[in-house]
Amino acid sequence: MVDDFLAHWQVYLSMPVIAAVIGYLTKRAAIEMMFRPLEFVGIPPYLGWQGVVPRNSERMIAVAADLLTAKLVHPKEIFGRLDPAKLAKELELPLMLAADEITRDVMARHGLWQKLPPLAQEVAIKRVQAGIPGLVARIMATLSADIDEFLDIKQVAVDALHRDKRLLLKLIRDISRPEMAFIARCGVYFGLVLGLVQTVVWALTKDPIVMPLFGAAIGWCTDWLAIKLVFFPRERRRILGVLPLQGVFQRRRDEVAKQYAAIVARDVMTMPNLVTAVLNGPRADRLRAMVRETVEEAIDEQAGLVRTLVGADRFTELKKAAADRAIRYLPTTMLTADRYTTEALDIRDTIAQKMRRLTRIEYEALLRPAFRQDEWKLIAVGAVIGALIGELQVFLFLH
Repeated sequence: MVDDFLAHWQVYLSMPVIAAVIGYLTKRAAIEMMFRPLEFVGIPPYLGWQGVVPRNSERMIAVAADLLTAKLVHPKEIFGRLDPAKLAKELELPLMLAADEITRDVMARHGLWQKLPPLAQEVAIKRVQAGIPGLVARIMATLSADIDEFLDIKQVAVDALHRDKRLLLKLIRDISRPEMAFIARCGVYFGLVLGLVQTVVWALTKDPIVMPLFGAAIGWCTDWLAIKLVFFPRERRRILGVLPLQGVFQRRRDEVAKQYAAIVARDVMTMPNLVTAVLNGPRADRLRAMVRETVEEAIDEQAGLVRTLVGADRFTELKKAAADRAIRYLPTTMLTADRYTTEALDIRDTIAQKMRRLTRIEYEALLRPAFRQDEWKLIAVGAVIGALIGELQVFLFLH
């Protein structure tokens, strides 16, 4: 054996190095196969591949949405932070302009505006505008008291993640970037150790089957062990009473909480998405009815002069027309207070704080579904790649 080692020392020294390369390459392949390609490539349904995360996007979206709504974001809690007076102040200018435009347009359409003297026109506009703070307060009071009836938070999350598959990939990839790097590094370390064993076995047997068998074993074992070490052990332990060990993802809880919360607040639970859900979601009819009723009540209180001029029947038509126009203005008007509402709702910090209170298993559910179902396929691919590289080693060593 010593003579053979001296004669072929380059071959022996290359074995653990190549094993480390196998370990790394199989890990990189597994990582890329997690996220790419976005769409199925090949001959459906079995001959081809689609990234694990995109292929299981429906299940993962459901898991993410369930976690957000059940554990992290409670509509009544966050919307209770909005101050109706401050919101009215933020919306004051756009609402005043909207009231001016709606009043002029609706009354002109009903042939009234030209009949009013300039002073009466000004009084009509001012009186409608005077009711705006009360209007905002009434709408906010109704929303805050029964927000679950108007806003389906789970649907907001599902819709946002459905609109752009890349958003789900970004969410998973960004929070798991250190875990992916850890998996790749593990391939090198574990591959090197198994490569040393492979070198000894080859020296003893010179059997060509050793290379592909060890290549497959390196690919399989290092993939399996690296994925397990991402999540386990959940609690911090000491190996042999000395070496501390804890799953990488569990160890990074504070960092992940900040990253996850920032992405969700920036791309999922945004004010445009929330406003769209409230105004156009499955429960939007009730909100429109409530806004219409509130607007009409406000006009009743402020527009006595107009009622006197046009009579009861035409005044009712005018109120309905004004309410319809007000509803159409709501989306763009509400978004003018985006800065205040985003700060007041404080969705990012709320999610981050609540994530820190999740149990280990609940927290693990942020990332674990990305691996669990197709984990064996990633490991199997690692084994196949390792075996092929091992066979290539045999060809190079024996020729």
